[in-house]
Amino acid sequence: MDSNFDRASKVRLLLMDVDGVLTDGKIHHLPNEKGEWTETKGFDAQDGIALQWLHWKGIATGLISGRKSPAVDMRAAQGHMKYNYQGFIEKIPLLEAILVDSGLAPEQVAFVGDDFTDVVLFRRVGWAVAVANARSEVKQSAHYVTQARGGQGAIREVAEMLLKAQGHWDWILEKYEIGGDE
Repeated sequence: MDSNFDRASKVRLLLMDVDGVLTDGKIHHLPNEKGEWTETKGFDAQDGIALQWLHWKGIATGLISGRKSPAVDMRAAQGHMKYNYQGFIEKIPLLEAILVDSGLAPEQVAFVGDDFTDVVLFRRVGWAVAVANARSEVKQSAHYVTQARGGQGAIREVAEMLLKAQGHWDWILEKYEIGGDE
């Protein structure tokens, strides 16, 4: 059996970084009605529906990010994310707290990242995933590297792998009246 498929079959919680993973890494600053600068980000719609599917099938999601952003709060709420930790560069204590809160073993957790701060979590979860645009050192530390870039369907790709590995993919296809014999 494919080791990534085996790892994905055990995952009950998908955690991810934000900038460079849920987004393309670009940060946009726009003026608000008070003349102050507001930070915003762009998110991929296909990642969004994939987060919904994971929620439907009982696979929890969450994020751990070094930056704080109201746009990320909105995305976390829209994606039914259980965990939303922002403004933390030191990610190990957060993972440890999440493991305690969730009652999950490390092998039941996946983490998707793109930069050096994510590698420490790669070493502590069951399935470590780097996005296509990740630093080469990060890719070398991952179990799997997506074909899609962050902010361009990488989370959708990971979600599809999770759903297929856990036997939920046919249900998704049937829901949208897509035939099974492809």
